[in-house]
Amino acid sequence: MTQAGRGQPPHLYVLVPLLNESPNVARLLAGFRRLEEGLVGQMQCAAVFIDDGSTDGTGEKIREEKGSLAVEVLRHERNLGPGRAFGTGFAHLAPRLAEADWVATMEGDNTSRIDTLQQMLVRRREGFEVVLASPYMYGGGMTNNTPLRVFLSHGANSLIKELLGIHGILTMSSFFRLYSAPVLKRLQTRYGPAILETPGFECMVELLAKLIQVGATISEVAMPLDGSLRAGQSKMRIARTIAGYLRLFWVGRKWRVR
Repeated sequence: MTQAGRGQPPHLYVLVPLLNESPNVARLLAGFRRLEEGLVGQMQCAAVFIDDGSTDGTGEKIREEKGSLAVEVLRHERNLGPGRAFGTGFAHLAPRLAEADWVATMEGDNTSRIDTLQQMLVRRREGFEVVLASPYMYGGGMTNNTPLRVFLSHGANSLIKELLGIHGILTMSSFFRLYSAPVLKRLQTRYGPAILETPGFECMVELLAKLIQVGATISEVAMPLDGSLRAGQSKMRIARTIAGYLRLFWVGRKWRVR
């Protein structure tokens, strides 16, 4: 995959971290194929999957089933966490991003809907540099998730906003986002090619705080989050995630929005 040449449509790169998502691969690739078909002539789609130490053949299955799709698989030999996986993806894209390109980050378990991403791509034309998918906006919502997962999501969102001083944004931790190439380049200039320092699910909060630090313009669109679309169990470990957020409160003081 190379940067778009003169007269070519810009790229949409899709970064997806994966850990033992073999049961979800077929639907993931089908969704990416539908996205690619819907953007013919508008954007050149390319997916970068980061296999974060899977032991169920996830990466191999993607290579076997991708067909003609523009797909790359990067591999961590052991599980390092989603923050490290996204960092690997951002660093991988750093030398190839052109000014008009965009990067989407998505879940690997099919809970990030292609229909929502298409709405996010519409929002980019309004001049925003970052578009977040939010289950907390009117028209969104969380269904078929455990009460504990919903409680932790709401609680973490509220607490993080206060401790990091972030207000006016509804969703803090969702993987499902859209970034312009210029805003990622600003982040990489300031924080390095991988951008992220934290290894776990708290990385999305870190990234949001850093986006505010570099003056990014941010918007949100409603996202219905349906846990029944996921094949297999969520890879979020509650105790580890809570510990990650507690670490974030300590190290995140340097990113606090004042």
